[in-house]
Amino acid sequence: MGGKVLLLGRVVFSFFFIYSGFNHLTKLSAYAQYAGASGVPAPTLLTAVSGVMLLAGGLSILLGVQVRWGALLIAAFLIPAAFTVHKFWGIADPMMAANQAAHFWKNIALTGACLMLFGLATLYPARWPYSIGRAGAAPAAP
Repeated sequence: MGGKVLLLGRVVFSFFFIYSGFNHLTKLSAYAQYAGASGVPAPTLLTAVSGVMLLAGGLSILLGVQVRWGALLIAAFLIPAAFTVHKFWGIADPMMAANQAAHFWKNIALTGACLMLFGLATLYPARWPYSIGRAGAAPAAP
């Protein structure tokens, strides 16, 4: 049962990042414009790079391949995005500030989840149930 729950969690968690990465790349102009308006330097380049990071990290977690690297890739996107794009503390409009605060704290919470996945993949380095596995890892017992 635990393996199926882990798989379901991986599917749900990773889909969010795969979908977001896909949107970063297919709607690059719109996402880069938003990033630029938020003060992100080289917004088109960094939006494209972040899209690849999100796709790679999401696929890594979904497939169970190099999960630690995938979780770190996503966390490496979430923290800078929280502090550069979702700066709620400088917004005068209370509704806009609340919206950005929700996004900021979502990014922080998702970073926590990424760190937990990193820890889980470190504590249990063998291949997880229903995954392609990680290089050099022995298959998990059924």
